[in-house]
Amino acid sequence: MSATEYTIDLRDIRFVLFEQMKVHEQLKGVAKYAEFDKDTYDMMLDQASTMAKDVLAPLNKKGDAIGATFDGKGNVTTPPGYKDAYRAVVEGGLLAAGMSPELGGIGLPHVVDVAMHEMLTGACTAFAIYTGLTRAAANLLQTGFCPEYFSAFAVQKLMAGEWAGTMCLTEAGAGTAVGDNRCRAERTDDPNVYHLTGEKIFISGGDNDLTKNIVHIVLARTPDAKSGTPGLSLFLVPKYIVAADGSTTDERNDAFVVGIEHKMGINGSATCTLALGANGTCRGWRMGKEGQGMAVMFHMMNEARIGVGVQGLATASASYLNALDYAKDRVQGSSVESFKDPNAPRVTINKHPDVRRMLMSMKVQVETMRSLVYSVANRLDRADNGDPAEKEYLMGLVELMTPIVKAHCSDVGWEVCSTAVQCYGGYGYTKEYPVEQNLRDQRISAIYEGTNGIQAMDLLGRKMRQGNGMLFMTWLDECNKELERAKATKRMDEEVSALERARDHLGQTAMHLGGLGMQGNLKGAMLQATPFLNLFGTVVLGLHSVWQARVAYELIDAGATGDDLKLYKGKLANARFYAKNILPRATSLAKAIQAGDESCLEEGLFE
Repeated sequence: MSATEYTIDLRDIRFVLFEQMKVHEQLKGVAKYAEFDKDTYDMMLDQASTMAKDVLAPLNKKGDAIGATFDGKGNVTTPPGYKDAYRAVVEGGLLAAGMSPELGGIGLPHVVDVAMHEMLTGACTAFAIYTGLTRAAANLLQTGFCPEYFSAFAVQKLMAGEWAGTMCLTEAGAGTAVGDNRCRAERTDDPNVYHLTGEKIFISGGDNDLTKNIVHIVLARTPDAKSGTPGLSLFLVPKYIVAADGSTTDERNDAFVVGIEHKMGINGSATCTLALGANGTCRGWRMGKEGQGMAVMFHMMNEARIGVGVQGLATASASYLNALDYAKDRVQGSSVESFKDPNAPRVTINKHPDVRRMLMSMKVQVETMRSLVYSVANRLDRADNGDPAEKEYLMGLVELMTPIVKAHCSDVGWEVCSTAVQCYGGYGYTKEYPVEQNLRDQRISAIYEGTNGIQAMDLLGRKMRQGNGMLFMTWLDECNKELERAKATKRMDEEVSALERARDHLGQTAMHLGGLGMQGNLKGAMLQATPFLNLFGTVVLGLHSVWQARVAYELIDAGATGDDLKLYKGKLANARFYAKNILPRATSLAKAIQAGDESCLEEGLFE
């Protein structure tokens, strides 16, 4: 197996889209998607699969070894092949597929677009960061916050591959604490144009040689602004000044890269330190009103957080499928029944019980993550049906699930990538095989777009309290309905019972933590935020395993044969395995949280 080999489980992707969620039928009821049919979706999936395997995957190892390079004069060069690949993705319509036709796309539903970008991300994670940020910037600029000067052409330039986009939040000493940002924005005679000074760090794609121009989305503070996040405003800062007709001039804005990071992974993605106004005038055009910076930026951040969940899924899927292929080919040892016989035939390692346990653990976690991520994207699509009440309901669920998608899928993605390395044994730890790179590339996902600890605090401190717990109650109602449907099969009693117990542990734990908050013990509550998110995520993926098994039973009963029958039986095995091997983590997490240990908060420790 070569290090650039990339395998896609397109059959499971289609199972989730067309058999589990039936998006080709369901979205017929949403006017903007009514003209699409399954053939169109299949065509786009095939196109993305080909692009991932033939264009991006061959760049993965080479891009990791060479990395993005910096010339010391403000210019970044991406690894060989990235420029041609970027053009191929743009010309293939994959960058803009989710955009409306007038913006260069075909208006593809979010859920199909996410499926396509799962494949592209799994093929070359570092490359996909450039395209993902550009799409996120384009989506932000069509929400009504685009500066008027750019409104006629900015999104089209991004989607045509002429411009790229970045998001610039982090500063030295003000990473997670965004409200501590010191970057300044001075007003000018033009009320929409400001002069920015300061420095931003850890800027993904902060410079590239893929596009003619880059638009940085920058948080900064006006001189008389309030302290903290309420005082932040948002600005569009182009790398090169743009003429009124949308053409890029030769005039360089004073937003220069002064260094790039040398990282554990995603080496083909330039992670930059960006100096603003250090040598001249850095012009920025305000987005929204002064003081609205974080509120506007959250449009881009929440999309990026779902994208991080896609990265967790994509790297995990690539690792699992590579490990599976390796285990089918790697001959080592005899069967466990014959281990005392030195002359017993040697077998492939997929015959060994411990390897099968690892493969099953990876399989069920990848497939339930795919179900979760796609279900969130599908709710975004369904929310476009024109019914305000249903939109509020669906968007509430998206809001509740976003920190779980970002944090739990990145944590589980890391676990799967690590397990894949273990399946390979010593070979997995070498650069000869792809799983060590997947592991390194995946690690960042728990850190960026708000660390997983921040996601946990957001879930517990905001989402669980929203509307006096109504978002959580809405999810519980959906959970209970799926459990009732699963019960009706009369063939999943053990799995349903296990999930009901885990659901109850989750509810009891939420009440316990809510009680701590009401008592004023905020430290004690937030101490358990990350364990609580892990508990919630474990239950959520368990629910998706049951949902998929219930659909599989229906399809088996309808007369499935051959490879289809094999896939559906795999879903039944997933639900059994998850209920007995992974779901018990929910019980232990709930007990640990409710035990209320606060010893790490004692004064004198870690001083």
